[in-house]
Amino acid sequence: MFSYRHAFHAGNHADVLKHLTLVATLRHLMRKDSPLTMIDTHAGAGIYRLDAEAAQTSGEALAGIARLAPPNAGDSAPNSATARSSQAPDAIVSEYDALTDYLALLAGFNRTGASGGPWRVYPGSPLLMHALMTEPARAAVHDRLRLFELHPTDAQALQAHIAQLDAGRQVGMARQDGFAALKALLPPPASGSGSRRALVLIDPSYEIKSDYAKVAGAVQDALRRFATGVYLVWYPIIPRPEAHTLPRRLRTLAQQAERAWLQATLAVGAAPGSNGLSASGMFVINPPHTLAAALRSALPRVQQALARGPQASWSVDTGD
Repeated sequence: MFSYRHAFHAGNHADVLKHLTLVATLRHLMRKDSPLTMIDTHAGAGIYRLDAEAAQTSGEALAGIARLAPPNAGDSAPNSATARSSQAPDAIVSEYDALTDYLALLAGFNRTGASGGPWRVYPGSPLLMHALMTEPARAAVHDRLRLFELHPTDAQALQAHIAQLDAGRQVGMARQDGFAALKALLPPPASGSGSRRALVLIDPSYEIKSDYAKVAGAVQDALRRFATGVYLVWYPIIPRPEAHTLPRRLRTLAQQAERAWLQATLAVGAAPGSNGLSASGMFVINPPHTLAAALRSALPRVQQALARGPQASWSVDTGD
């Protein structure tokens, strides 16, 4: 059950799609000055060393985020995402570039001074969400982050990384099944004005077939408990019936709940002699109205940088 370790896959093309979508979604949601509850059901270790043996063995980051990192990526540079946060909301929307924003956030975790060099760490979704909620223009809102991880080694690492943030009660972490934990967190607590807002990221490893059914069941239950939440589901695109069925099932659930949806996919093509993952998707229920345009602008550039063969492609589909 615990054979999967994300340290071997951190920074690969699937992470790029997942976190690009996550950051663009949160950037829009955080334009509203009311607290947001963020829930990561499968949080992993939180942050990963790209120069560690696991990442070096797989080489997936070299074929992924390393191809998107700018020259001298380790150089210290202003975080353009933070700089934009002080602008007027309309200016942020009109000038927003999701790929630039995502890469700027990563650069903030890889400051090595004038010597530059390749990026050495890759932040997982917990650290990316924490970085966004603690930016100077956002910190006073007091968003909440709830993290769950069942793998014993990754849960221990995540706990240590969260402790270093000194985030107090704003960030909570438990070694617990995220599917089960989600039930107790929805609907989220109301803000002082009475509004309730939540974003849920669901991205299990799918190392066992039952994960596909658990994802669909969790989304169905979540929509029943809190229909206006924003739900992001990552899934692999592989030759397995359950993998093909899942996005269709999620679309049906969104339509039955009369909620808008977005489905984005990224395929990088099969590398010669490799049987590894070559494509994945993100399904978003209640996506921000800005998300489709942001991804349609970013994904062609991502595909061009990460393509490994003629089967490389991207897509963004939406429905009401």
